[in-house]
This record gives sequence, structure tokens and C-alpha cells, in this order.
Amino acid sequence: MSENSLKNYIPRLLKVYREEIVPELKKKQNHANLYSVPRLVKIVVNMGVGEATADSKLIESVSEQLGTITGQKPKICRARKAISNFKLRQGVAIGCCVTLRKAMMYDFFDRLITVAIPRIRDFRGLSPNSFDGSGNYNFGLVEQGIFPEINLDKITRTQGMNISIHTTASSDNEARELLEAFGFPFRRRNG
Repeated sequence: MSENSLKNYIPRLLKVYREEIVPELKKKQNHANLYSVPRLVKIVVNMGVGEATADSKLIESVSEQLGTITGQKPKICRARKAISNFKLRQGVAIGCCVTLRKAMMYDFFDRLITVAIPRIRDFRGLSPNSFDGSGNYNFGLVEQGIFPEINLDKITRTQGMNISIHTTASSDNEARELLEAFGFPFRRRNG
């Protein structure tokens, strides 16, 4: 790809958001202008590796896998203080995280809801109750093997991750409507 084509690249979900979701939510939620309509701000993907205290090479492989999944180099998270009950020393690597914004966020979100989540075995939907009260949604995945970027032959152990989706919504209902408009797979409510 040339440099000009990269500058003009607009992710598919960003186009959908601008052309379809914004007018729909503006009318549905009675917003005065386009800028008051809720939008995605960032997506944070976090992998905690408690066993890394015993095996230091484990954090390198997990970091490499997270970088492959998100397309961005992860930040290594270190212990802030020593806890003797957990055999944890200060400064030891215990996990890694990535904060995605703008185009990379929309690309990851697109792959997450269209490719990765449907590959979860016996999937019935994500809980609609995992909002934090400020319009942000948090959920966990049990294994990294659901992402097609990961070569299953190179995985030595399954590793879960926590994904946090931050929005500008002022309430959980507005955030839920925004994520549903993107096609986020919430579990159906009984009744």
C-alpha cells in the first residue's frame, strides 16, 4: 500500500458509524447535535500472566501473541509492590496490555465481533449487565485461540484476556444501544 492510500483509509465500522449509526441514535435518543451522540473512545485489551513470576519467558510469548491479535506492541505491566503470599517481588512482569484508539480500534472491534466472538464454542451471547455505570463495557475471553491471527500450533498454554470498551455515553442504556447498533452479540433477555 502506498502512503496516500493509508492516509485515506477509513475502517469499515467507522463508515457504518458515520453513515448509519449516528443518524439512527440521534433520532432515537433525541440528541441536539451530532457531537452529543455516543461514540467509541478506546478499547483496552489486558492479559494478566500470574505464572510469569516463575517463568520469565512466558511473558514474552504472551506479549507476542497480544501484539499479533491487536496489531500494536503491548506494554509490559510490572508489579508495583512485593506481596510475599503470592511470591511476588516488586518490578516483576505480571501481564501486558494494549490501548487501541482511532482506526486500529475500529479494525480490532470489527474483527472481534465478526470473526473472533462467533468462533467461541457454545456461544450464546455476552452478558448485557457488564456495564460499569459510566457507559463502559467490560468482558473476558477464556482463550486467545479464537482469533484467526494466532497459530494454534505455537500456543504452549491457553491464555485469557480482559477487554474493556470505553464510550462517551452518559448512561449504560445509551452505551448498550451504541454497541447493539454495531452488531455486538449480547445475550437475549428472558421475558
